[in-house]
Amino acid sequence: MSNPLPLSRRDVIEARLAEGRQIVAASLAVEFNVSEDAVRRDLRALAAEGKCRRVYGGALPLLTPSQPMATRVGQESGRKKALAKAAVAMIEAGEFLFFDSGSTNLAIVDLLPKDLKATIATNSIDIASAIMKRGDIPLVLIGGAVDPVVGGSVDASAVAAIEAMNIDRCFLGVCAVSARNGISVYEHADAIFKRTLLKRSAARIALITSEKFHERAPHRIGGADDIDWLVVEDDLPAADEKAASDAGFSLVKASDVTSSS
Repeated sequence: MSNPLPLSRRDVIEARLAEGRQIVAASLAVEFNVSEDAVRRDLRALAAEGKCRRVYGGALPLLTPSQPMATRVGQESGRKKALAKAAVAMIEAGEFLFFDSGSTNLAIVDLLPKDLKATIATNSIDIASAIMKRGDIPLVLIGGAVDPVVGGSVDASAVAAIEAMNIDRCFLGVCAVSARNGISVYEHADAIFKRTLLKRSAARIALITSEKFHERAPHRIGGADDIDWLVVEDDLPAADEKAASDAGFSLVKASDVTSSS
């Protein structure tokens, strides 16, 4: 079957959808000097292929559904461990730390040294359980209604608890990173919680597996000015690294942190 769309126009539309951008038929018609009807036919064809969602006047990217925390635990454990090693190397003695709910942050717990002089707060059931099993680190558990997708508490009571804290260093859980849209998550309440967490933390760090640079999530937490470091994998594609750096993010390769510690 022949492709019903001119390749150049199709490439442009798909690339913009991949970046999480909305497609406006009228603007695209002017850009390509074609009729709006032609653009709408293009968008209908892409929607039929499952590559976008039609809305009045254009199209929106599809959202990747979030997996529950219980499903994410154990996935890509080797990659997460490499990032977790970098996180441990960034911790300083005597800090009040916050581990936001997330499977990559959970991987940090087993790598913490036995003589760690720090207190850890978390909103994550799994992270709190792992710290309790160690039995050698003071723990503050943020309570409230547990969101099964997030794997922890992010409701109003959890936000209120964070408002009363002075956190030295937080490790933020992130679902998507974009040069255009910043850092984002899937759940609305989780985004509110994380914005408060960033506000109450002196140093703000996120451990990012490479595929998160190609995910799209609807609720923005903030931009490059709102986070101090993104710890990324050694094999992050050069194009993704450049786009994030150009957007103002401070990127640190995991091996750079561990080799200098």
